[in-house]
This record gives sequence, C-alpha cells and structure tokens, in this order.
Amino acid sequence: MPAPPLFTGAQPASSFFDIGPMSTTDPQHRHLEMLYSDHHGWLKTWLRAKLGCAADAADLAQDTFLRLLNRAETAQPPQALRQPRAYLTRIAQGLVIDHWRRRDVERAYLDALAGLPEAEAPSPETRALIIETLVRMDAALDALKPRTREAFLLAQLEGMSGPAIAARLGVSLATVERDLNAGWQQCYRVYFP
Repeated sequence: MPAPPLFTGAQPASSFFDIGPMSTTDPQHRHLEMLYSDHHGWLKTWLRAKLGCAADAADLAQDTFLRLLNRAETAQPPQALRQPRAYLTRIAQGLVIDHWRRRDVERAYLDALAGLPEAEAPSPETRALIIETLVRMDAALDALKPRTREAFLLAQLEGMSGPAIAARLGVSLATVERDLNAGWQQCYRVYFP
C-alpha cells in the first residue's frame, strides 16, 4: 500500500507548512501558505498536462513547494513575488526534467537487468540504490562541458586510451588528461559531496 501524500484536498492548505520550524506568525511562513493555497491546484493541473499522470503531477507539485519551504528556511526569498506562477513553473520545470531523466536512467538499467537470470538479479532495495546512484552520476556528468563528458565517457565506456581520445576529438593529450581528471572529480563529488 503506498504511503499517504503529505497533503490531500481534505486538509487545510496551511497544514502542509506546519511541518517546519517556522512560526505561523512569521510573515514569510504566511506568504508560503498563501502561495500554496492560491497556486497548488493550478500547479498540479499544469504538471498533469506536462506529465500525463495525476499521481506524478501531485508528487512534483508537492516537491515544488518543498523546495520553496527549504529555500525559505535557508535563505531569505522575496516576501512577495510579482509573478508567483512563473516562479513556481520555473522550479517545477526543473523537477520535470529530473523526473524524465530518472525515468530514462531507470528504464535503461531495468532493460540491462532483463537479461540476467533471476538468481543474479539484485534485490529491489539494491536496485533502488543503484538507480539512485546512476541518476546522480547522470546529473553529475551532464553538468560537465560536452567535450569533457565525451572524453570521460569514451575512456570509461569504450575503454579508449588518452591518445586515441585526443586523436578522435582533435585535441592535445594534455587536454584529454584534464578532461578525464574533471570527469573523475565530478564522479567523486557524487559519492563524497
């Protein structure tokens, strides 16, 4: 049975924001409550149109407001937004990209597992950990410059040597070595943030 959502239509909108250390008399907290009550339904509808799935839309709408809540606890966002829907849309678009990236990585991993005998397949818990790591690695590598990412992937996935990568990319060996070092540093940050 799936876990209940953080917010359902039966609860008052402010209950979503009663989970943090902010005081209900805090103007920032009240502003977030107002944003939630005024725009949550609209955001969920917008996300459903993008995703085609009400459950995923509800999850990402919640995640959008959780991001706002986390930002409010760690920084001082503007008290009043001129265009709150544009702001919410911007946050939600990033979450939609992350959602599809995760789906793609998960699908590729599960396709790779499909060829394994059942006895060798990892447990569901191990699969979840591996998928989470792959998603983080994918995002980390995506943050690299295109040439750096290509050099790193040619070395790691195709087993090409530094000189072969340099010839293929038309750059010096020293540039390839810097690119490979940058790729490894990025991967290291996934494991040791």
